[in-house]
Amino acid sequence: MKKVRVNFQNRFVLAFVIFLVLILVGTSGYRWLEGMSFIDALYMTVITISTVGYGEVRTLSEMGRIFTIFLILGGGGVVGFALTVGVDYIMSGKWQGYREKRRHARMLSELNNHVIICGFGRVGKNVTDELKAEGVPFIVIDIDPEEATQAEEHGCLAVTGNAANETVLHEVGINKARALVAAVNSDAENVFITLTARSLQPELYIVARANYEDSTPKLLRAGANHTIMPYHISGKRIAATLMRPSVADFLDGVVHVGGLEMLLEEVHIESGSEFAGKTVAETQIRGQLGITILACRAQDGDFDTRVGPKTILQPGGVLIVLGTREQLNEMMKFARAK
Repeated sequence: MKKVRVNFQNRFVLAFVIFLVLILVGTSGYRWLEGMSFIDALYMTVITISTVGYGEVRTLSEMGRIFTIFLILGGGGVVGFALTVGVDYIMSGKWQGYREKRRHARMLSELNNHVIICGFGRVGKNVTDELKAEGVPFIVIDIDPEEATQAEEHGCLAVTGNAANETVLHEVGINKARALVAAVNSDAENVFITLTARSLQPELYIVARANYEDSTPKLLRAGANHTIMPYHISGKRIAATLMRPSVADFLDGVVHVGGLEMLLEEVHIESGSEFAGKTVAETQIRGQLGITILACRAQDGDFDTRVGPKTILQPGGVLIVLGTREQLNEMMKFARAK
């Protein structure tokens, strides 16, 4: 694609250079043959090459008319060549590619509060599916052009590049991102990605994939907030399904009660919100909103499942709740700062 684009640029530049040479030759020719001033000679050259049909500045001599004939032929040739280049550019799909590139650049610039997913393997693809279902904006980075193309065909915004490269991370708007997922197949690469991302964005929430248990502490030291071992989790999930199938289904995060889809969600209690500093009974979360509180955690504290009516919702705390999407959206309004 790059070679084709360079070829088009070379042809376009050639047509432009020939056009300038014709202007120079025409202006000089009229000044020499007809004794015209520079402005008159330039004007005569332009109207001749462009074939707009305006009258002559003055009556031309026989040599001047012969010169004009060759100038018209030369100008027509240049215009025809330029039109051929332009039509070829449009018909060959290069114009569409240019527009697509501009659209892609615009979408990148509009990214805000998004998630950066590094790697579009099986793990990365499943992450994108979940984020799309939740309506969370995201972008995929993959060093393999084929994987990046597959991500785009899957309906994802994607770029080809090394996710451990600072330039690539800046391109995908790491300074405006809410989180990053390091999900490539190599633990070493995930460490490099995490280190680079953390150095560029100290407040970024980073989740890193680990294939081996001894990689977890390295990823945490590199700056990951959380690590995930897909094979370890899969093994535990299979064992839990075998031994406690009902519990496993419930903890899947989505259950169906009376035809309603119930979701497990975390709700952050922001300082200045209607919930901050109140007891559970005062908020009427259960009675008014119909939401069940499963656990709470104070800021930088442990989870407490003994949530009662007198439990105080501290600013900065987190609630683990169960409810429908509509109920959860309503609760979020009360948990946000005014």
